Amino acid sequence: MGRIDDLANRYVADWAALSPAGATMVGISGHDDQLDDLSPDGYAARADLSRRTLAELDAIEPESEAERTAQEAMQERLGLDLARYDTGETSSEVSVITSGLHEIRMIFDLMPQEGEQAQANIAARLHLFAGALESYKTTLREAAAAGRVSSRVQLLEVAKQCDTWVDPEGDDVFHGLVERLGADGALGAELRRGAAAATAATAEFGQFLRAELAPHGREKQAAGRERYELASQYFLGARVDLDETYAWGFAELARLEAEMRTVAAQIAGPSATIDEAVATLDADPKRTIRGKDAFRDWMQGLAEQAISDLNGTHFDIPEQVRRIECMIAPTSDGAIYYTGPSEDFSRPGRMWWAVPQDLTEFSTWREVTTVYHEGVPGHHLQVGQTAVRAELLNRWQRLLCWVSGHGEGWALYAENLMDELGYLADPGDKLGMLDGQAFRAARVIVDIGMHLELEIPADNPFDFHPGERWTPQLGWEFMRAHCRVPDEMLRFELNRYLGWPGQAPSYKVGERIWLQAREDAKVRKGADFDLREFHRQALDLGALGLDPLRRALDRL
Repeated sequence: MGRIDDLANRYVADWAALSPAGATMVGISGHDDQLDDLSPDGYAARADLSRRTLAELDAIEPESEAERTAQEAMQERLGLDLARYDTGETSSEVSVITSGLHEIRMIFDLMPQEGEQAQANIAARLHLFAGALESYKTTLREAAAAGRVSSRVQLLEVAKQCDTWVDPEGDDVFHGLVERLGADGALGAELRRGAAAATAATAEFGQFLRAELAPHGREKQAAGRERYELASQYFLGARVDLDETYAWGFAELARLEAEMRTVAAQIAGPSATIDEAVATLDADPKRTIRGKDAFRDWMQGLAEQAISDLNGTHFDIPEQVRRIECMIAPTSDGAIYYTGPSEDFSRPGRMWWAVPQDLTEFSTWREVTTVYHEGVPGHHLQVGQTAVRAELLNRWQRLLCWVSGHGEGWALYAENLMDELGYLADPGDKLGMLDGQAFRAARVIVDIGMHLELEIPADNPFDFHPGERWTPQLGWEFMRAHCRVPDEMLRFELNRYLGWPGQAPSYKVGERIWLQAREDAKVRKGADFDLREFHRQALDLGALGLDPLRRALDRL
């Protein structure tokens, strides 16, 4: 390996020491009994590491095309990390899906649980949890004093999440974890004391958000153009014309809904509406599964079947990546997400669903495409193939680099690819894929529109409030009109968009850029273009921003 790879590997080791929870998240061992320093000094130390590394990186001349790609990817990511820190975003951001609190709570879902040492590590982290939140309060207080504070709505919603996580009438996430471990003796007592301390700290943190921080929270939830441009670039790894993308979102949603009406006619008759087709599918007992465990088993079977079918035909799936676990998350906010394998693959890649508490029946027609998105050929293939390419990619590329537009764009591209390959020939499954695509297209419109407070086009294809300016209430109305999602989940989605500007469009915009990259490769290669080879080469580049991706593909 050359100097860039050496620097990248050194950065990973230094980063893991400063971000123990992050180290566990990506599967780096040796830090599982520690938590991140969430104080202002902790945030500053992580930013200083990025600053020093970026300065060293800029001074190195790459020795190969592979090193050039690694250098460009790292420069782009660390540069944007610093921009977000320097503008105060990193240390002040609190939303329903991301914050210092969420990072250290979620890590308990991923920690090894078998054996005395693993359980001792959990106990240690439970006892550190309250101190970490106290440090985080200091950071948030300093940020608020400097005028950097999240919106009041987000702060109050996260306070509600704290209440739910430690609700004594529900499944307290910390006590529930300890009960599932089943440890006895001194270690069991230590775990129970740790759970009690973490529960109390979480409840108190919710009260801190509600009583101390929320009164200073921003009334306006819109990010504004300057903040949004940085957020969009961070999540895409590319600069896009936001106004053109906003207009494209309307056209794309109209195109998808026209295709949905065609498929609806195949399901429920020539004059059927989309909603009538959905009702027909939901009423079909052959497409209904009852119970969380049965649904998890169905997902597991479909994920394994996709791996078996695609390996050796459309993809060359490494042996370590042929294992995936489908999981029901201990929380219940409706989120569906993927977590990658540990570095040594002792913990496999996992597909998670935080099932809402009152949801007991599942319609498979909606979720076939979700399994392909989270599993193979989506996140699991993409992340797993990156993780095993030690001969091609340095540790930073394999473990730390994640760009939402690249990763989520690929996963949405993978759903469309499965349709192209014939795996969504069933009209119900096809409607499920199109419904998900339309949902992502609607997010492009609403996210950009709300945060930039844009005018709704007078000639928009849906005749939706022409000429008015977007507000959160109009965002809710638009999403309800175009998305078939339960209100509880849709409310979470809208809160997520408002608290995490720029992330929601990264799926559909990322897919758009992936499709453009494929078309560009077809033009470059002509008759020599091979889709399987394109996928292999693109994934072998590892995760990177979409602008660096396009440059790297151009050089192949």
